[in-house]
Amino acid sequence: MQANPSVSSVVSSTATPNPVIVDTVDQVKVALKDFTELRCLSSAFNAFMVHDASVYEELVSSMYERIAKIFKETSNQESLENGVKHIVSVASGHTNEETVQVMISILEQLVSNSVVTARLVCESLLNNDRMVFKNSKFWIKSFVLIRKIIGRVDYKGVREIMKTCLDKIGMFRFPDQVPPSTLPQLNAIIRLLQHIFDRSACLLPAYFIVNEILKNYPDNRNYPPHELSKLPSQHWSVSLLMSQLVDSFKPTVLNPTAQIVTIIGRSRMLPVVEHSGHAGYLIMSWKLDPTTLRFMLKGSLPYDKELLKPQDRLLRYILEQPYSRDMACAILGLQKQHKLRCSALEERLVELILAAMERTEAEMGQTSDGQSGSDEALPSTLSLWQHLSTQVIFFVLFQFASFPHIVTNLYIKISDVKLFKGRDFLMWILLQFISGSIQKNPLSDFLPVLRLYDVLYPEKDPLPVPDMTKPVATAQLSATCIWIHILKKAQGENQTLPRPLPSTLKTQYDYLQSLVQPSSSQIPLQVNDYRVALLCNAYSTNQEHFSRPMAALVEAIHGSSTGTLTATQSPTTPLSVQTLDSLTVHTKMSLIHNIVTHIMKVAQSKLNQNLAPALIETYARLLVYMEIESLGIKGFISQLLPAVYKSQAWGILHTLLEMFCYRLHHIQPHYRVQLLTHLHSLATNSHTSSAQLHLCVEMTSLRLITGFNSVEVMTQLSRVIGETKSLVSTESEELNRALVLTIARAIHVTGADGVASGTWFKEILNAIMQNTPHNWSTHTLQCFPPVLAEYFQQNQVPKENKQQLKNMVEEEYRNWNAMISNEHELIEHFSMQGNPALFLCIVWKMLIEAISETERINPLVFKVIERIGPKGLSGHLRKFCDYIICEFGAHRSATPQGSNVVILKLVDSIMEMVWKYNIVPFDRFILCMALRTNEGNDAQMCYFMMNLLMFKNAEFQNRVSEFIQENSPEHWKQKNWHEKHKSYHLKYPEVFLFEDQQQNQLPVYFGNVCVRFLPVLDILIHRFLEINSDKSIEMTLLRMDRPITYLYNTFHYYETRLRDKPLLKRKLVSSIMGSLGDAKPPNFALTEHYNNYVATNTDDVNWTPEISYYAALISRFVDVIEGKKRFFSVVDWRYNEFPNPAAHVLHCTCIEIMAIPVVPSLAGSAILDVVMLGRAMMNSKESSIEDMEAWMNATGLILVSLPDPYWLMLHDRLVSTVEIGLQTWSHNCSPLTLFNFKATFNGLLFNEYANLLAITHAVWHHLGSGHLHHIQNLVTERILPILTNEVQLLFVCHLVAPFLQRFNGEKPAMVCRLTIALYELLEKVDKSTPLETPLVYMDVFCDLLYHIKYMFTGDIVKTEVEAKIRCLRPVLQLRLRFITHLNIEDIATHSSSSLSLTSNNQSQQQQLPQYPPISSSTQQPIPTMMEV
Repeated sequence: MQANPSVSSVVSSTATPNPVIVDTVDQVKVALKDFTELRCLSSAFNAFMVHDASVYEELVSSMYERIAKIFKETSNQESLENGVKHIVSVASGHTNEETVQVMISILEQLVSNSVVTARLVCESLLNNDRMVFKNSKFWIKSFVLIRKIIGRVDYKGVREIMKTCLDKIGMFRFPDQVPPSTLPQLNAIIRLLQHIFDRSACLLPAYFIVNEILKNYPDNRNYPPHELSKLPSQHWSVSLLMSQLVDSFKPTVLNPTAQIVTIIGRSRMLPVVEHSGHAGYLIMSWKLDPTTLRFMLKGSLPYDKELLKPQDRLLRYILEQPYSRDMACAILGLQKQHKLRCSALEERLVELILAAMERTEAEMGQTSDGQSGSDEALPSTLSLWQHLSTQVIFFVLFQFASFPHIVTNLYIKISDVKLFKGRDFLMWILLQFISGSIQKNPLSDFLPVLRLYDVLYPEKDPLPVPDMTKPVATAQLSATCIWIHILKKAQGENQTLPRPLPSTLKTQYDYLQSLVQPSSSQIPLQVNDYRVALLCNAYSTNQEHFSRPMAALVEAIHGSSTGTLTATQSPTTPLSVQTLDSLTVHTKMSLIHNIVTHIMKVAQSKLNQNLAPALIETYARLLVYMEIESLGIKGFISQLLPAVYKSQAWGILHTLLEMFCYRLHHIQPHYRVQLLTHLHSLATNSHTSSAQLHLCVEMTSLRLITGFNSVEVMTQLSRVIGETKSLVSTESEELNRALVLTIARAIHVTGADGVASGTWFKEILNAIMQNTPHNWSTHTLQCFPPVLAEYFQQNQVPKENKQQLKNMVEEEYRNWNAMISNEHELIEHFSMQGNPALFLCIVWKMLIEAISETERINPLVFKVIERIGPKGLSGHLRKFCDYIICEFGAHRSATPQGSNVVILKLVDSIMEMVWKYNIVPFDRFILCMALRTNEGNDAQMCYFMMNLLMFKNAEFQNRVSEFIQENSPEHWKQKNWHEKHKSYHLKYPEVFLFEDQQQNQLPVYFGNVCVRFLPVLDILIHRFLEINSDKSIEMTLLRMDRPITYLYNTFHYYETRLRDKPLLKRKLVSSIMGSLGDAKPPNFALTEHYNNYVATNTDDVNWTPEISYYAALISRFVDVIEGKKRFFSVVDWRYNEFPNPAAHVLHCTCIEIMAIPVVPSLAGSAILDVVMLGRAMMNSKESSIEDMEAWMNATGLILVSLPDPYWLMLHDRLVSTVEIGLQTWSHNCSPLTLFNFKATFNGLLFNEYANLLAITHAVWHHLGSGHLHHIQNLVTERILPILTNEVQLLFVCHLVAPFLQRFNGEKPAMVCRLTIALYELLEKVDKSTPLETPLVYMDVFCDLLYHIKYMFTGDIVKTEVEAKIRCLRPVLQLRLRFITHLNIEDIATHSSSSLSLTSNNQSQQQQLPQYPPISSSTQQPIPTMMEV
């Protein structure tokens, strides 16, 4: 059978053959026929002829010239191809060796004289139907010819020839031995492959050869056939030939391209999962193939087997972290709109469930019967089960996982082990999903669950009814609840279950049935035990039985359903977190739907009815559950708030915004951005004249703006490019200033200042300056990132003249006194838009100049303020703040001796405006003062005055002390919050209305001046730091919402300002962390060593931690991220500042490092020394390479989370190593060995270079996108000028090459610049090395450059690198000629021996003792079969 039909056969099958083609082929046939007929006659009369060699040669020559003339006169390429194929056909069809030789020699002459191309001849020979090893004469002579002429074939043609040769070898189907008769044929093809594989021949980049081999033999071990490959197993000599070439790319031998492009320890690296989801710029580093869970590696290289394995551990770790579902979807490329089932994801979820069962078994006491032992699991384990339930529901709901498949896999794996203690929690997870989805899916999807009863409940006796006063009772009855749901579904579909009720569940089933049977003696349901939750869970799909327990829940938070409740009758005790945790998802959805419906109904009724405190608090607790996100936070933002606003139910809107501010945690950032845009839109509308609501809207917006973490600012705000006006307030300068400060912090922390495209924040800044133009103080601009400072310096706003302001106030004050008798005219004048916003200045002046208490405030003041409205009053407040500073400065200059008395009087007048007359809220006034633009003495005076207002006045201090004393920050644990809240407001009432004002004060459920002041305090402390005021921080008292995050941001952003102020840093830490008191366990945030340092009351800051201190910090973080130890088991991470222990410990570690009295460079060096010392600093039990890689990973995470000076000194150490350490090579081992982390660790070799590479890889792997420009600067600006030799270049390649794939995804231009830099470095090395001295690592560099070209750059940098290549020595030009398509003739020959350097490398390398002989050209040639 003809496998590959020839061109001639295809042509002959056409309807109208080309006459030109036929004529040409016929001419060739005639020429060959004349020769073959003469040869036949010669053979027939051989015994009767006198042979003359010259005549024969003349005959052959004549035939060649005839054929050459035919081909030269042929212009049609197709006819030329057919003519060559005919010659090949004649050669293959003859058994006469002399005839075959003549045909082959004619083809050789045709190629030599450029009549036909070498590629055409080679392909014609290889594709001939008779090219089989049994046709030995033709086979051998053909491969001999191909080897001679293949040098004239371009590299693409050589690649095709090589692929065909590999196919031809498949004809030798003798893996163990080859018959002697076929040895010459095998030897011929092996010699051709040897020639192609020979790097010195430079026929084809070795990179292509390896790529082709690994495509056919992906397992690259003895080269067995791939399951999809048609290639058979190869003979040992062929395998040896292939393996030597492939091994030259492996990390463990001579030419380790795979080692150079591999991130050290990548398979052991783990991220820290933040609650805000993934950081978009980091996902490229963690991307996995959703089918195989393998890293998406570039190129077919013989990577380390750890990299080629499925990364089960990475995905399992991410899935185990709370709030990780977005990151899990991102690394797998799963999108909600595309329903793609991921089997690997299902398997990892099953593994996590089994791990949770094993953990539960260990904690509750392992038994074989499931009856004895403890029935209490640790809180951390219960949290894990709760989290796994959320994960299963999410991934199954969006069809990324199949529920029946998960259950089936669980059954298979549980059947092999006996795990009974965790069975109830497993059934609880299944009940969560079943209860919410069984009504919408067929019964068959849930029947696999019944098989689990056989392996999980083997008892013959019925299980007892558990104690219904304990939360675990709902889990212990989950199996029975599942049975009830499935039975109900079967009845609804008129089906019968395939099995009866297990006898184990008989007693529990009867108990549940008894609770729902109608009876006049039924005990009323109370929520103080778990019967209500149990009934809801069991009968949520049966409305007949579900209504009663749900009614009990509703009544507990709504109050009695009969009649309208007064404020004093409304329930105040919310449902506890334990009760809510005991409800299934279906029940939670029903409850939250009931609450939302009730709120909307009350809002639409317009009866100004207040909501029950228990209902609002319960609603806030329900919004924590991510599994009900659609009805929860998503419904709250997109449905409930707009509906309440549309109904103009201002009291309910105020309540909901308060709840959002003071009760909700871990809200996804896109919801917060959506709410911010809603609030800005609401603030611009004339919704109400309520100062209380206006203040609430502004403070909610302020909390949203300041609450964005640095990554969220860039990833979320950059998504709304073109719609930036929705993010910017049209009127509030304070909110826009807060947004600028948040952007400044984000740019600093993420390194976005070094990003070329800064349009994402410039559009926002332009919108801000258009709506609320303003300036910034010099001391604030000095702290801004350069790109931001430059923007505001270029967009200056004219400054207001102080004297002019004072004159205007005096004039308006005279107008007030002149109009005092005409009320209507006075109110119209001072409330008219367009008039100077100076009314608060007049009120203050009125208070200062009042003679008696009774004459201090004219009632008309309140009418004017009411007419101005809360939005208009903001402009008056800004002018008032500016005027205060003018007056304070003037009085202090005029009466320096008695200035304190005067200033105290001025301050007292302000306090009266705030606390006595309630004209301006205290928190709003301080915020405005803190954000005014003041320079020099004015700035000092401003902060001095605010100090007096906050810390020297009893009004605010008393409120703060009382609030802290009576309230705990762990609000989710409180039952009597509302009683304490009411008691506090009775003692310190807040009034937002004036006398005779025709409005009702809105209800307050959560807020007060203390909690409203928290975001103001955050801003205020930063302003103090900017003016270098050490007295600022007579630190307060108040417990911040996110104290660790605030300290982290403060130390990070103001690192330069605080660097030489260790006392101030210690004071900040002690004050802010000390405010937590006993709310958190010991050493919750800081280590014992640092707590001891903070506890010292002296000014001694000469503490220099030893290296063991840094090792202990890293060890703690390693233990947490690796799950070796479980810290903070009593912490409920749903209500914590951070979502998981790893994120918490990482930030705490960074705070501690930044707070110690050590300069960044020394602290960073000490951290580096820990991992550079390796085993010496690790625990004696941590001796494996996996442990060391875990330490590298943790250290990398810590360093990149610190300010730049802490980790940029790593670059200093790299430069020092390149410049000094690698200037000469004095080690006995090859650099490639000492740069191999695994080899040095396992072999106990000198590990300075490998450890430095490993920690650099860890740092760069975790580095944010904004900081990547530092890597380019390192190579192009610092290393390029100092690099001179090969070992240095080899080290730089090990540094940069592993990250080109990441750069290509995030910074494509950076890949091009680094590629050009590598060519520049190679040129420098070439010029620094004498021409007669061979480059030992030449093939290493060439293989890498080919990898970069074909995987990343293509021809983008062709122009730039071609000039570099032409400047290299000929032997390098020869190897790199395929990158720029240089012809061999174009390569300059410096000497007659230049091109022979590569073929004689071994003897020359022996003259170079400083480098081990590792070049691939030193490999021993493959022995031929005949030689064997």
